[in-house]
Amino acid sequence: MPVPTHIFDPPFNIVRCSHAVLDVVDLDASRAFYENAIGLHVEDRDDSAVYLRGVEEQQHHSLVLRKAANAACNRLGFKVGNEADLDKAAAFCSENGIAYAFAEQPFQGRTLQLTDPFGFRIELYASMEKRPHLLRRYDLYKGCHPQRLDHFNVFAAEVQDTLDFYARLGFRLTEYAEEDGPQGRIAAAWLHRKGNVHDFAITNGKGPRLHHFAYWVPTAMNILHLCDVMASSGYLTNIERGPGRHGISNAFFLYVRDPDGHRLELYTSDYFTGDHDHAPVRWSLQDPRRQTLWGSPAPRSWFEQGSPFPGQAVREPLFVADVTVAD
Repeated sequence: MPVPTHIFDPPFNIVRCSHAVLDVVDLDASRAFYENAIGLHVEDRDDSAVYLRGVEEQQHHSLVLRKAANAACNRLGFKVGNEADLDKAAAFCSENGIAYAFAEQPFQGRTLQLTDPFGFRIELYASMEKRPHLLRRYDLYKGCHPQRLDHFNVFAAEVQDTLDFYARLGFRLTEYAEEDGPQGRIAAAWLHRKGNVHDFAITNGKGPRLHHFAYWVPTAMNILHLCDVMASSGYLTNIERGPGRHGISNAFFLYVRDPDGHRLELYTSDYFTGDHDHAPVRWSLQDPRRQTLWGSPAPRSWFEQGSPFPGQAVREPLFVADVTVAD
């Protein structure tokens, strides 16, 4: 299937992925997990929400936990270049029949909320309250010392169409997994805006659902340390996959599940992709190194479980990819 050509002049300028907004059932349990085990810093909280960030981030939050009756991914947030880009995004939505509205969001400037054609609930903003970064506040470091939000990965029922839509918005393909043969279909795609391997990854599966969101950590040793922390603090069974190294993105990784089942990846050591002529890397679905460079497959839960978006029906994928699963 077609590999999209990069569009250098998209209809509006998305800078990078910015924040995830998660609905959680037990706000206190969720906060304890992300603050004490993972090591994110709580910036603000009240009875209905907790706002957290990594030590490198100067924006007010990169993770919002919202108390709700059911666990879900409420929104995925992206930062745009300036206020004019919000108006351009609204015009793009109007021209393409995409429902949108401007909304007031705590600690953010003007925020445009939309649901894309595939059911992913997105919000765009240009400005957010600033706070001093905590990079050199080593006395505050906990868990695996998460530095910054790195990317989102979603399950999409229509991978090719979703890929084409976000390529139209200026996202650049860096790597992709494809069936072999002349009619091979793309089963997963990694796209970026900020010059690393991905801000947004699209994976074949029942969607729309959030597969995971990821935080960058300084080294592989931070990930190994988190395994020890979780094993000794009551979260041993929350470790789902890893530690290991992906062939795709070259990243050293660990996947964990929070108290509501949302999947978080701790991630480090991918590579620069900012050159305008950077060529995407193709992976065969039959190459076991793409999942884990060392050859070990992912568990079934990693392919089947994800966080739904409120109000969005989950659809079966257009095709079932042939992948190796560890039972």
